[in-house]
Amino acid sequence: MNNALLSYHDAVLYRSGEPYRILAGAIHYFRVHPDLWQDRLRRLKAMGANTVDTYVAWNFHQPRQDQAPDFTGWRDLGRFIDIAAEEGLDVIVRPGPYICAEWDNGGFPAWLTGIPGIGLRCLDPVFTAAIEDWFDHLLPIVASRQTSTGGPVVAVQIENEYGSYGDDHEYIRWNRRALEERGITELLFTADGGNDYFLDGGAIEGTWATATLGSRGDEAVATWKRRRPDEPFFNVEFWGGWFDHWGEHHHRRDADDAALEARKMLDLGGSVCIYMAHGGTNFGLGSGSNHDGTMLQPTVTSYDSDAPIAENGALTPKFHALRKEFFRAQGIEDIPELPVELLADAPVLPAQQLALSAGPDLLELARAAGKPVTSVKPLSFEQLGLDAGMVLYAAEAILPGGAEKPAESRLKITGLNDRAYVWVDGHFIGVLDDVSGAEGLKVTGTGVTAKLEILVENLGRINYGPLTGHGKGILGGVLINQRYTFHWTQTPLALTEWVQEDLAGLAGVDFEIGEPADTYIALPDSGKGFVWLNGFLLGRYWEKGPQVTLYAPAPLLKPGRNTIKVLELGNAGTVVELREGPDLGPEEAGPIAAAELP
Repeated sequence: MNNALLSYHDAVLYRSGEPYRILAGAIHYFRVHPDLWQDRLRRLKAMGANTVDTYVAWNFHQPRQDQAPDFTGWRDLGRFIDIAAEEGLDVIVRPGPYICAEWDNGGFPAWLTGIPGIGLRCLDPVFTAAIEDWFDHLLPIVASRQTSTGGPVVAVQIENEYGSYGDDHEYIRWNRRALEERGITELLFTADGGNDYFLDGGAIEGTWATATLGSRGDEAVATWKRRRPDEPFFNVEFWGGWFDHWGEHHHRRDADDAALEARKMLDLGGSVCIYMAHGGTNFGLGSGSNHDGTMLQPTVTSYDSDAPIAENGALTPKFHALRKEFFRAQGIEDIPELPVELLADAPVLPAQQLALSAGPDLLELARAAGKPVTSVKPLSFEQLGLDAGMVLYAAEAILPGGAEKPAESRLKITGLNDRAYVWVDGHFIGVLDDVSGAEGLKVTGTGVTAKLEILVENLGRINYGPLTGHGKGILGGVLINQRYTFHWTQTPLALTEWVQEDLAGLAGVDFEIGEPADTYIALPDSGKGFVWLNGFLLGRYWEKGPQVTLYAPAPLLKPGRNTIKVLELGNAGTVVELREGPDLGPEEAGPIAAAELP
């Protein structure tokens, strides 16, 4: 174990030679406004935690290959770790390079996964060379903050849940060496689902194997005693809540149910990290997507995850239930009172309804949004160097039929990822998605050339499973019946890079405030689109729910005039509401129970 602060033998975890257990919670710096890092970490400490756990999202730091990774401002990982130390918390860093986390592309930059023929998460030299370069920038920040140098970092994870993806153990060993060669001397560990199948794929000899699970912890502990008898049990991802997909219901797990499951593992001598302790928000276009084998399942903008510390920092009943278990695990029955400032609700702006100005025609906006790129076949987002946002595809095609006898055809899109808005000769004809694209839309032709324009929206890159790294845009082609259309012009809409000049013509509203405070933005009569607050992209909204309001933390507002801008993709609304509380949508069938979790 070298000079690591944490060590283990005979299935007991030690800290500086004394028996110890990790009582942790996950908070992702990239999902929390940096002005709120200290507040959220302080709340975690008040829950009885001794450790904070965070992933590192590669694409958050290096969205473009031609730019060096950025570790400033919101991306200042070192500052987040330092604040955790100030609050008396140990830190576990999970650098991936794959993180899942319901984050876009599982944390991989799109420029990496878009390299033709690249083998992801295996010993492909193209892949490992990119990781080495990334680690050369990242790991000095982590290594210099290890406990051996006076910092708070006590453990670092190797890869992430690899047993649910692949079986290249040489790649995992390589990943371990890559960390060690760059100065990581604290305890290293892998993390996998809590059964034999996942351990077979992801665990390696000589390295602590930890678990990720939301239920049946006693069964996982038994598995560890059988498979890893010298290792202490640590559930590094105890799913005390769950995330939401657009078009589904809002998940909520009963507080007592979550606390009882945590107690089960703690009573068996295990360590626990609550995932998430504070989920925060998928600001911008950070939300990832899942895929159920049939269709894409994009994740909502909120990452509240029914966590003990809510998206706005509120302490929920789950916070108090888990706090009791954390103190109980330390042998403390007389739980101290919480500081008054942590119990108080965060200030909010008064509720008000604001008139939303009319926005531009969507097609006209898309035509003028960027520099066109021509090609014979449609280009993907990756080929265009576009990470997120939308692309307008345009081409000319002859639609079968005659002047006296128009004919119906089908306009189909193969390999559509993810959602397409389709115009023919400037007339909007409908929407297609990754499932309906192959079926297509009816078009009427008279045997003359028509202009096809297709605006494709990236709904979030897949973050988990064998389709991780899947491309965006039109990956196949556009058919009129069985005939391909060639010679295309593509106009990228790089929404995450838009500045005030790009936003100027959008629908919007100005409002005056005194002291900045939290607010919750709703667009009750709008359809689907994106919201910017003072030039900052808050994220997506969608009338299909479940999420209704977008959380706007106080640091994004300013005294005096504030501006909201809206890019609507379908049903243009007329009002913006500032609400005094969140609305994350209805629960379909009541709180989820442990038996419903993986």
